[in-house]
Amino acid sequence: MPVIWFRLSCIGVLNRGQRNISIFSNTTPSNWNKVVSDAEKIVGYPTSFMSLRCLLSDELSDVAMHVRKLVGTKHPLLNTARGFIYDSRNNLQMRGLVVLLMSKAAGPSQHTASDLLTQDMVSGIYPSQRNLAEITELIHTAFLVHRGIVNLKEWTNSDGPLKDMQFGNKMSVLSGDFLLANACTGLAQLNNTKVVELISSAIGDLVQGTYHEMPNSLEDNSLTDEINMVTWEEQTFLSHGALLAKSCQAAMELAKHDKDAQGLAYKYAKHLSLGHKLNSDLQLFVKSSSADPVTFSFNSAPVVFHRQIVGQERWCHQLQQAKTIGRQIDYTKLRSTIKLEKGVTSTIDLCHYHGNKALESIQCFPSSEARSALENIARAVTKF
Repeated sequence: MPVIWFRLSCIGVLNRGQRNISIFSNTTPSNWNKVVSDAEKIVGYPTSFMSLRCLLSDELSDVAMHVRKLVGTKHPLLNTARGFIYDSRNNLQMRGLVVLLMSKAAGPSQHTASDLLTQDMVSGIYPSQRNLAEITELIHTAFLVHRGIVNLKEWTNSDGPLKDMQFGNKMSVLSGDFLLANACTGLAQLNNTKVVELISSAIGDLVQGTYHEMPNSLEDNSLTDEINMVTWEEQTFLSHGALLAKSCQAAMELAKHDKDAQGLAYKYAKHLSLGHKLNSDLQLFVKSSSADPVTFSFNSAPVVFHRQIVGQERWCHQLQQAKTIGRQIDYTKLRSTIKLEKGVTSTIDLCHYHGNKALESIQCFPSSEARSALENIARAVTKF
């Protein structure tokens, strides 16, 4: 029983990140669960168990035993494990599911219609494509774990929990590196140079996108140089969309589809990811009531649109008006100010745009259950 508990804990640690960057976690639970359940039936099995071969290894069990030492601390690595166990709604590995659905929707290429390859397919998907979906999830999960590392500058040497934070950071690095190493091993075993290049570049994009992401604190990002939506989309794609887009393209390459099909798969995943991030950023502006306590990043899409519309000088003035006596920001007041302008509606329009572009990208694929599932996922992005 202890070993099972440790492994379950580790699975939880490695499937939820501190930040809300999992696909569609803000969608209505009942509606979204049905979309996912139907999609998983199409690809053959629940994608939330794709990574069990890696996660249940003896090496990671040893890591989980050390993670248990964090019980009672405030390190985010433990919070991810606890949240996973008690919040099953986030146990959705959507990137792998989208890769599998895209593989099935495109079907076999005319260039690889041999009897041998057809016999190897399971539920219309090649084994190499299923391996790719698992690799995609491992890479994504590794970055989630690495994002949970605590900034030790916020802890003084006199603080008792400082050592807990240092130990938790070591476990975050070790766990994330373990997953990333397994993903790279699996990637090499695909024996496809172009796929290796695509996924390797996606890992580089993730690193670059994470580096460019600005912190949430007022001192760091409120009075910086102006940021526009073009820059926002470029940075958001690197950190939230590149891995899925290039994985879908790689899935087409594994089935020997031509560049046109690869481009369509890439575009679908790109617009889907951007649409989801816009949807996620909008939640605090379209669903939360004025009485709810709120905080948000000044680099979320509605705020960036608002800053672009009102101009930097007026934005700085609004920030000053939203400050309390203690020089802290009253986010509720600032949100009300932002909602009076067109930043929120512009973000909604852009979200619909990306959702529609995602739908357009897959219309050339044959009509099938898999394509319908991809369409349902794209439509879910535009629902608030």
